[in-house]
Order: sequence, then structure tokens, then C-alpha cells
Amino acid sequence: MTERLYRARVDVRLDANVNDPQGNAVRAGLHSLGHEDVKDVRIGKIVELTLAATDEAAARERVDAMCHELLANPIIESFEIEVTEEA
Repeated sequence: MTERLYRARVDVRLDANVNDPQGNAVRAGLHSLGHEDVKDVRIGKIVELTLAATDEAAARERVDAMCHELLANPIIESFEIEVTEEA
């Protein structure tokens, strides 16, 4: 079977029960700029990958493995994967 190119987008976020010092610093900065209406800030990261796979399911499975191995820390982070075939 021929491999096709897929683009994967992974959104990684700290779990809700994990302290987010970077988010707290951004919230404090926004408050100092007059944005007192901001009650909470959570910082995450987006990882975009292009990979070759036989189908979308195989691409998603490989990206999920990458998340568990390197891209996210499943103990304190959650992640969502979006996979689309490249045109």
C-alpha cells in the first residue's frame, strides 16, 4: 500500500489539577496592563507534524505513540490529536 502525507496537530495542555506557573505569570501581566477581568490563564503548546503513513488511522496511531513517548507527559498533561491528509 502506498504511503501518503498527513499533517498532525497536537494540542498539549496541563491537566486542570496541575499548577500552571506560566499561566499565572501571564494572568498577572494582563492584570498589570488593566485586564482585571481575566480570571484564569492556562498555557499549552501546539506541535505540528508532517508524516508519511498508509492511512489516517495509522498516522493517528503513530502520533499517539509519539505523544506518549516524547511530546507530552501523560502524568500531568493531556493532549488532543487532529490528523488531515495533505493535499
